[in-house]
Amino acid sequence: MPEVSERVRALHARMTLEEKLGQVVGFWLDQGGDVVAPMQGEMAAPGDGRTLAEITAQGIGHYTRVYGTRPVDAAERAAWLWAEQRRLKRETRLGIPALVHEEVLTGLAAWRAATFPTPLAWGASFDPDLVAEVGAAIGGSMRELGIHQGLAPVLDVVRDPRWGRVDECIGEDPYLVGTVGTAFVRGLQGAGVHATLKHFLGYSGSRAGRNHAPVHAGPREVLDVFLPPFEMAILDGGVRSVMNSYAEIDGVPVASSPELLTGVLRERLGFTGVVVADYFAVAFLEVMHRVAADRGDAAAQALVAGIDVELPGGDAYLAPLAEKVRSGALDERYVDRAVLRALAQKEELGLLDPGAFEDEPPAVVDLDTPHHQDLARRLATESVVLLANDGVLPLSGWTVAPRRVAVLGPNADRAEALQGCYSFANHVLAHQPDHELGFAIPTVREALATVLGEVAAEHGGAAPELVVAEGCTVEGDDTSGFADAVAAAAAADVAVVVVGDQAGLFGRGTVGEGNDCDTLELPGVQRALVEAVVGSGTPVVMVLLTGRPYAVGWALDGEGPRPAAVLQAFFPGEGGGLAVADLVAGRANPSGRLPVSLPRSAGAQPYSYLHPVLGGPSDVTSTDPTPLRPFGFGLSYTTFAYDDLVVDREAATDGSFAAAVTVTNTGEVGGADVVQLYGHDVVGSLTRPVVQLLGYTRVELGPGASRRVSFRVPAARLAFTDRRLVKVVEPGDVEVWVGSHAGAATPVADMKDTTGGAITNERQQEKRDLPGTATARAVVTLTGAVHAVTTADERLVRATVQEA
Repeated sequence: MPEVSERVRALHARMTLEEKLGQVVGFWLDQGGDVVAPMQGEMAAPGDGRTLAEITAQGIGHYTRVYGTRPVDAAERAAWLWAEQRRLKRETRLGIPALVHEEVLTGLAAWRAATFPTPLAWGASFDPDLVAEVGAAIGGSMRELGIHQGLAPVLDVVRDPRWGRVDECIGEDPYLVGTVGTAFVRGLQGAGVHATLKHFLGYSGSRAGRNHAPVHAGPREVLDVFLPPFEMAILDGGVRSVMNSYAEIDGVPVASSPELLTGVLRERLGFTGVVVADYFAVAFLEVMHRVAADRGDAAAQALVAGIDVELPGGDAYLAPLAEKVRSGALDERYVDRAVLRALAQKEELGLLDPGAFEDEPPAVVDLDTPHHQDLARRLATESVVLLANDGVLPLSGWTVAPRRVAVLGPNADRAEALQGCYSFANHVLAHQPDHELGFAIPTVREALATVLGEVAAEHGGAAPELVVAEGCTVEGDDTSGFADAVAAAAAADVAVVVVGDQAGLFGRGTVGEGNDCDTLELPGVQRALVEAVVGSGTPVVMVLLTGRPYAVGWALDGEGPRPAAVLQAFFPGEGGGLAVADLVAGRANPSGRLPVSLPRSAGAQPYSYLHPVLGGPSDVTSTDPTPLRPFGFGLSYTTFAYDDLVVDREAATDGSFAAAVTVTNTGEVGGADVVQLYGHDVVGSLTRPVVQLLGYTRVELGPGASRRVSFRVPAARLAFTDRRLVKVVEPGDVEVWVGSHAGAATPVADMKDTTGGAITNERQQEKRDLPGTATARAVVTLTGAVHAVTTADERLVRATVQEA
């Protein structure tokens, strides 16, 4: 049984079975016909005419999405919530308030609340400190409104960009996901609320990138790729809640796996918080996985496995579970275990204190303050990745400023195009298209008009004329708007073409939950639009507003005419339009780096840069999975050089080693570089990745400036799960270097060396020279016995930046 306070134990001792079960379920207020969860319509409870007081007569664990199911005035809803909590305290026998949870993936998902960049943009920023600030701002809004738990962050490691939920993820590298996700947890929970890690475990490994599809991951992939971000957020971030994955792994649904939800999560990682079910996941054991005969069987399996609280309602954990207990088919101690954890969480959040909700609710609520807006714009700016540039950008570098700018494309003038799947606009307001967004979110067209006008005024000139044409929609095959777009471009000095995705759920949109794809070409006829505009002869800046990376080799490396510059923005939120405009105008310098590899094609998926030799190009196959642009790639308006790499020659397998490098801004403008430290275990008892991110840090540098960047690397960063399924660090040589991206390194050998010259493929793999630089590889020798890694081992690489 969980260790709890005497207050919790005494409260639990007074409970009837019905009161216990009431504390481990939610109730979804305002639930209607708008689909915001999988199979929501099928799983909706029948209306039985009961009042809220009757429904909650035995108490209630959670109120589901009080602010986030439909547009409500925050102050009015807060007044209702305070009154409702006081009613629960006064009218239910035990007087326990409800825990309120909301979606918070891109900000508090409530009407008029700030919308921040999607998590894939967090990863692109490589800036955990800024992400922590964003988490703190979201947590502050939650606490002000009486919300206790936020359903974020998503710590699923990207394995296949065809999966629709990629925009909710941080990246394809477990360490990047773990450090950035842990920073969000610390920020959010620092406000006195709880974060929820999603989705434990392996959800993003679904076959062919199809949502809820089976996961066929071996135990090492589960433990070495999917688990580390959760381990970091639990042990280093102190997270208090975890949500299960919908998926099955090798035939076992995670929701019914005590091996994962208890053995790994609690016994191995020491998690002491509450496990909540993803919406309807308990019932899905019956209706989708079909490993349970009925709701009671599903409830018993989930409860025994380790799911403490059923969300969003009590479809399985109320009457069906009560019948299982009363019949003797299930030991009530499993219910007690979950109830004690749920009550301990409420105690930790202050819900059991006599003064809970006895203060006054906020009378005036501002969920999008200037501070929120500043954070959103800063994170968006840091997250945009410059993929290509022939010198057309920034526009401030032109000898004569452009007098006419064509702003084209289906995403140029739509606020929804800037926001992710779990934004309130695309998650809820999509069902109410005539309802106002309720906060300022300049589109790229509006932002360009503002920023270019301000820049012109600063230099005593006139603002350029903006000519706008949509050209086409995000989806569909209508090309009738091409002619107007091409004409607008031909009459302009430069054309900014904004293309990409529309986020949504379950077939509504091109990316998002339930919006998987079988091709990684831009949706609809958008590629044809860009190519038509490029054909006008006017320099083209292509801006990608997407939730996944697309196969845009035609725009980056195509043989014919192509865009002069390409900017990748992963749903950059309410400040995204202004961020893009700042970068185009030259007010800001791009510093985003790819948190996922830019795919060559859908046929090359699934792919990870963390592959062994035979996971990349070789003579034994005529296909080439090499991405168009590698993990960590990103250009700037300046250039950076790395010199004088010094690495310890030896380190113990249970110790750490130092690596230091001098980074210099060799250009004429200031900028930020993401200094990336990579490693390669030369010989392992199991196959090892050819390249692995060890650590990273952002460094701001003025023109000509240098800094000395030092890393302290725990040997455990080279750990892996051995043949005994024990995580170990082995002795031996490790190559270490600093590079601009995962593909920037001194070549170790030609491709023919992958077979020792035994096989030569007549189809020579394409070789491309990409921008970027790297130091020569240094070697550190790990010495001593094989070290079995435990949770006590250091996980984080520490970076310090000093004057060179």
